[in-house]
Amino acid sequence: MKVQILGTGCARCKLLTANAEKAVQNLGLQAEIEKVMEISEILKFQILMTPGLAINGKVKSAGRVPTPEEIRQMLIEEGGN
Repeated sequence: MKVQILGTGCARCKLLTANAEKAVQNLGLQAEIEKVMEISEILKFQILMTPGLAINGKVKSAGRVPTPEEIRQMLIEEGGN
C-alpha cells in the first residue's frame, strides 16, 4: 500500500503526514508513506488545494487535514485490514 502526502512542506502538510503515520501504525499495515513536494508532481493529481492525501494513487482528500481515524477508514476502504 502506498500513501502519498501532497504538499510543499507547510505545517498542515506535516500534520497530515503525522496523522497518516498514526493511522498506518494503528492498523499495523506495511505501507510506504511518500511525500510529494514538487509542484509539477502535485499537479498530476489534479488537486486545487494542498495538503492532499492519495492512497494507491487515488486522491482521498485535498485542502484539509483528515484525522488519523478518517485516514484509517480510507486505508480500510482501500484494502488495508
